[in-house]
Amino acid sequence: MKLSIENVSKLYQGKTWGLKDFSLELEPGVLGLVGPNGAGKSTLMRILATITHPTEGRVTWRGADGKASVNIAQTPDPLRQVLGYLPQDFGVYPNLNAVEFLEYLAAIKGLDAKPARRRIDELLQVVNLVDARKRPLGEYSGGMKQRVGIAQALLNDPQLLIVDEPTVGLDPAERVRFRNLLSDLSGERIVILSTHIVSDVEAVATQIAVICKGHLLRCETPEALLRSVEGKVWEWMASSTDLQELRQRHLISGTIRHTDGVQVRVVEDAQPVEAAQPVAPRLEDAYLYFVSDSKAEVA
Repeated sequence: MKLSIENVSKLYQGKTWGLKDFSLELEPGVLGLVGPNGAGKSTLMRILATITHPTEGRVTWRGADGKASVNIAQTPDPLRQVLGYLPQDFGVYPNLNAVEFLEYLAAIKGLDAKPARRRIDELLQVVNLVDARKRPLGEYSGGMKQRVGIAQALLNDPQLLIVDEPTVGLDPAERVRFRNLLSDLSGERIVILSTHIVSDVEAVATQIAVICKGHLLRCETPEALLRSVEGKVWEWMASSTDLQELRQRHLISGTIRHTDGVQVRVVEDAQPVEAAQPVAPRLEDAYLYFVSDSKAEVA
């Protein structure tokens, strides 16, 4: 199976480009799509989910059945039949319980009732909602509603799974559970995980795409992204009174306060100060480096 995004652009209200000349080719695995808020991640997700059409360019899908690729804007049904989608603004019917809600969505997806019930039982175990399965969704916390959203996206065992900011509202244990779930799912399907939280994709992504202001900046393996900022990450101890000035002069990716000052972590091509020592890069360092370096170029 293959999802091809070819020079896709999206123009809003005749003046604002949500995406511009975006191209990417995806095969089975987990793509982590990372970028700041407003970067165009949700616009891309909505195009891939056949909810909106691109202004320019096209997206084609060739499923596991081996049939010819189709333009999803012109012929969306082949993709919709094998699509699982969790939007950022996922909503529920508050008077239904989890089982009723998932049965309703399974019927909309055209799933037979008996296998759908078995699938719902499995998914409620996966998202840890068995004990709350009969409670009205209106009584659920935000994190519990998000877990129902994850379950509905998996109802039809999709070949293409799109999840947009899926860990919003989840506690740390639930975030780990969800990351493990994505890893388990990724072998025979394409998974797209859109987020502005780099740690959400760090453990599971086979490819990471960095997007800023609608432009694709990089798409590489996590290892390649780390290598690209090797020798560009520095740490040193600074006075807390100097911290504000340092923020204005350097790209700071982290600080840790100690009794004798602040340990400052900076991403920069050259040694920023004499006391700075090179350290091993993290994915968040690479993300900040490329996003910051590209803001002026794509403005």
